[in-house]
Amino acid sequence: MSQLTGTRRRFLKSLGLGIALAGAGGFQGALSYAAGPVLSRKSRPDGKDRPNVIIVLTDDQGYGDLSCHGNPILKTPNLDKLHQQSIRFTDFHVAPMCTPTRGQLLTGRDAMANGATFVCMGRSMIRSSLPTMADIFASNGYQTGHFGKWHLGDSYPYRPQDRGFHETVHHGAWGITSIADYFGNDYWDDTYRHNHKLEKYQGYCTDVWFDEAMEYIKARHARKEPFFVYLPTNCPHSPHWVDDKYSEPYQRQGLGQRTARFFGQIANIDENMGRLLAMLDRTGIAENTLLVYMTDNGTVAGHNVFNAGMRGRKTELWEGGHRVPCFVRWPGGNLGKPRDIDVLSECQDILPTLAELCGLDVPETMVTDGMSLAGLLCEEEKTPADRMVVVRYGPDNREKWQCAVLWNKWRLVSRERLYDVSSDPHQDRNVAAEHPEIADAMQEYYEKWWAKTNPLFKQRRYIHLGSEKANPVMLYSSDWRGSYADNFGNLSRGNQIGCWDVLVERKGEYKITLSRWHPAAGNALDAPLQGPQGKGKAVPITKARIKVGNVDVAKPTVAGQKEISFTLHLEAGKTQLSTWFHDKDGKELCSAYYTLVERK
Repeated sequence: MSQLTGTRRRFLKSLGLGIALAGAGGFQGALSYAAGPVLSRKSRPDGKDRPNVIIVLTDDQGYGDLSCHGNPILKTPNLDKLHQQSIRFTDFHVAPMCTPTRGQLLTGRDAMANGATFVCMGRSMIRSSLPTMADIFASNGYQTGHFGKWHLGDSYPYRPQDRGFHETVHHGAWGITSIADYFGNDYWDDTYRHNHKLEKYQGYCTDVWFDEAMEYIKARHARKEPFFVYLPTNCPHSPHWVDDKYSEPYQRQGLGQRTARFFGQIANIDENMGRLLAMLDRTGIAENTLLVYMTDNGTVAGHNVFNAGMRGRKTELWEGGHRVPCFVRWPGGNLGKPRDIDVLSECQDILPTLAELCGLDVPETMVTDGMSLAGLLCEEEKTPADRMVVVRYGPDNREKWQCAVLWNKWRLVSRERLYDVSSDPHQDRNVAAEHPEIADAMQEYYEKWWAKTNPLFKQRRYIHLGSEKANPVMLYSSDWRGSYADNFGNLSRGNQIGCWDVLVERKGEYKITLSRWHPAAGNALDAPLQGPQGKGKAVPITKARIKVGNVDVAKPTVAGQKEISFTLHLEAGKTQLSTWFHDKDGKELCSAYYTLVERK
């Protein structure tokens, strides 16, 4: 790898171009990386039914959190079986945090290009102009279902039912107990969002997601309808709540409670994967179903036991933060025997790969930052085109060089640190001084990537008010710009302030209702609250204020009042909606974490 002269010349010549090109019959590179490689139109294979597609995405499970990858304590027999039946991408990368991975997976665009770069602070929504994977499948006659976690926006037009899914059952924001989730949910017998309404479901959350997905799959199969099912679990994300029967075997082996429960959540996922695989086999659906199993970032607890030789974990730019498992199985797809494919790949590749394998027609103007891996899966190619990829995520104020650049087995971390993970998988030895040409080439690529991508990153995403498709609309603090406010700890302190970017679709009279606590809690503005994750403190609210554009009004509140409403005339257009609660001395305490907006 140190002999760079010819390779570097060829690579530098391609800087600024769509370098991630697929093989014959795949996706074609665009002339300018500013747009990304343009997806080609590809007719469906003759004489072959379109395959069904299932993507299972688990939350916070790292590469080492499977027994088939060498974990000495955790047992995942069903995932091990899937591993044995699958083609495995062993150098597969995502973002080190959940929202950016999800946006990249569903759009094929880098997080900075699609806008969803962080878990809150106005950065958890992909730009509404971008088609999603569900949009593409739906436009090709597939029935589309989503069951589990979303975390790409909880208000119109960013909800899963707004982004191409015909059927959705999901919780709010990052997980159960998040600020945007239904009050009182605790993983068992919870209330979830079913399309446009709330419904109560019986059972443990992961069991519910798999139950609902399997019923949907069987119903589509009975009607001979091709389906795309996206099944992203909220487990094993914290809080690490699971039935004792799953965690106790690991506690008996001496693990701490957190790691034991984390492994217990994965054991439950494994059991559900066994149920899914058995159902697909029993019904005959498996033969023409393309199944992808992957995770959204590095581990949060498993590194205490085993991390597959890697350094780092969730949120970190080391290999352990963003290298994850990716298994692909399609029994009837002529993909060749189960095997490892050890080439640089990323979650942005999944959309163009599925589009090619399924023969989907895509919009002529659609672009992707990924490349199709279909040629590798079908053994028509041995290696992909030379490529670099960028791992970058975070809120608006993140420093430019907080990133990782990947080139084959080279890793450039935060500009100055270069590692060869083929000989140094734990990234202990910085070899930038020994290979300055490689470091320079990767830095130059990132500079050009940044120049092309940063303007897209700066584009704001607006929650729509007064739409005929969604009225009223609840605004959650997890989607405001300002302070970090997406979990019960943020809510309980009662000191977070933020504002929402909104688009008023129709001018008119709007009733805007401000709440400190989730309305379902029925709690007073100035009272404490006991929730599933602890107690929220009382703050001495005596006045509420709201500002929308040039409209700025305030009202007093009274002790024990649960919410306060304003009626305002709003003009159509893009603006900012801000709220505040004050104490008797006029001090700003916090914003309204829950703000309901209804056009009258």
